Amino acid sequence: MRTTRQGGASAAARAELDAAGLTDPALRTAYAACRGLHAAHGRTYFLATRLLPPPRRVDIHALYGFARQADEIVDDPDGAGGGDPGARLDALDADLTAALDGAPPPGARPEVVAVAETARRYDLHPGLFRDFMASMRMDLTVTGYADDAELARYVHGSAAVIGLQTLPVLGTVVPRAEAEPHAALLGVAFQMTNFLRDVGEDLDRGRVYLPAEELAAFGVDRELLAWCRRTGRGDPRVRRALAHLCARTRATYRRADPGIPMLEPVSRACVGAARTLYAGILDEIADAGYDVLHRRVAVPNRRRLAVASSGLARALTARARAPRTTGR
Repeated sequence: MRTTRQGGASAAARAELDAAGLTDPALRTAYAACRGLHAAHGRTYFLATRLLPPPRRVDIHALYGFARQADEIVDDPDGAGGGDPGARLDALDADLTAALDGAPPPGARPEVVAVAETARRYDLHPGLFRDFMASMRMDLTVTGYADDAELARYVHGSAAVIGLQTLPVLGTVVPRAEAEPHAALLGVAFQMTNFLRDVGEDLDRGRVYLPAEELAAFGVDRELLAWCRRTGRGDPRVRRALAHLCARTRATYRRADPGIPMLEPVSRACVGAARTLYAGILDEIADAGYDVLHRRVAVPNRRRLAVASSGLARALTARARAPRTTGR
């Protein structure tokens, strides 16, 4: 894991911490570590987060950092990171539970310390974290999903709750409950985009995150996916199945879209940029002929910079026009 060194936070990181009013050295170190993790591994999310007002960025970094740490544990089935992944996940969960109760144990990871402080600052319900950890535990034993209903149970904890965790940080101009379904749907759309982009890599880990029932409708099963991955050859049945699932994911983005105007104006550019860039991955998948079993598609840097530049103009205008309104 690459994190920001103790005492070595960048000027940008220090400015964000100062703007958020975080003065405790231990907290500053924890949040800086989460920022480093986010910058190293969450290119799209990190770029979009730069469009938020500085005080809010630290909490998004903390939420991302904790989720990333759990994800790295479950993606380490051989224990290369040190120790049994199940035991490591249990230890992380125990430390999180203690931290959410107000007492991070000595030696708790910086991601735990920071996310617990963010949960306190925004009064995040502990159930959101329980649901997240439940889905992470599924990754230790579940290797596939029979249908949409089974996958939905996993995606609720792995993605929908992330949208619900970030919503109080972003703030809303409507009652939060009105925006929550859209925030959850956007998290699901992001996750499904990841699944479609990473089919090959997930196969290498022994997992398929695409519903078997949906694949079977096109004559596709795990064995065919594995054959394509192993041989480097494509198959029209796989392409048709992925095109169908991409179309379904686009529909999820459209269902989530009404939630963006419900956010505080200073947060809309951030979420809009993340939505545009992540949906752009689906465009890249289509342009690649749905060949995701042999390479990892990505939105070109020029497109990323264009979206970020446009978002920055909107973000600065929103900050100049309106003070913080609701959201907590």
